[in-house]
Amino acid sequence: MYSKMLIPLDGSKTAEKVLPYARYLASKLKVPVELLAVIDIAEMASHIAAEKARFLDTLVEDGVRASTSYLRGIATTFADAKVTCAVEKGRAEDTIIEKGAADTNLLIAMATHGRSGLNRFLLGSVAEKVLRGTSNPLLLIRATEEAKGEGDAKLTSIIVPLDGSELAESVLPTTAEVAKMLGLEVVLFRAYHIPYNAYGSEDAYVINYEEVLAAVRDEAQEYVAKKVTELKKLGVAQVTALTKEGFPGDEIIAMGRKTPDNLIAMCSHGRSGVRRFVLGSVTETVVRHSGDPVLVLRAQ
Repeated sequence: MYSKMLIPLDGSKTAEKVLPYARYLASKLKVPVELLAVIDIAEMASHIAAEKARFLDTLVEDGVRASTSYLRGIATTFADAKVTCAVEKGRAEDTIIEKGAADTNLLIAMATHGRSGLNRFLLGSVAEKVLRGTSNPLLLIRATEEAKGEGDAKLTSIIVPLDGSELAESVLPTTAEVAKMLGLEVVLFRAYHIPYNAYGSEDAYVINYEEVLAAVRDEAQEYVAKKVTELKKLGVAQVTALTKEGFPGDEIIAMGRKTPDNLIAMCSHGRSGVRRFVLGSVTETVVRHSGDPVLVLRAQ
């Protein structure tokens, strides 16, 4: 499935909050791990007074040694995975994206923000740039104060938001494979609503909103029921379907909060319209505000 899991770390406890999920997936999926630290020399130089610029090389060397020691310590917390450590020099987002480009089967796992400093990168902006710039699958975890960096996480289900488009459905084969390997239930979810400007104005014929909404609801339910059948044919043992009236981003986040230990699997973009949502913006909304880890898959 995945050739390797790449985990960028900046030395902060916040960034380490991706680690429980990374440990869980590395163990269950039997995938090797590469821990990555990036020394941004340009940022480091900007924090050094001109008269001390001659010490830059020494500071870089110290940063490499400290980062290597740090990553090796983190590596010992992975009990059931082969772990390597890499310290690179450059811009964090560029380094991550380049590593992904060299291996399309690489899974990138990272927290959505961290601390910035002399030898640290701001994971909030880096994660967003990687989300928009890579074609690799991404596991993104919003680092909250409640989240822990120690131990292993656990998952019980995968929530898959769908909008009726083939692009959104492109996550289903990967979702089925992950669900079978991890023994998880898959919950197919579709949010639906009718934009107010779509059903009436002062000079236009006003349709019956309740009738239209009922028709859209019925269609949504029929659609996800069909996808349940398709996933079961792919060998997924437990598949359920839910629909809900409301805005997709809000409803996906709300649904995740109602049940513990979810993984949300989403495509990075889709088509827009009355019965579809723009998955690019919705995905970013879910990543920024959901307490659940989000597996973002790039539509090909």
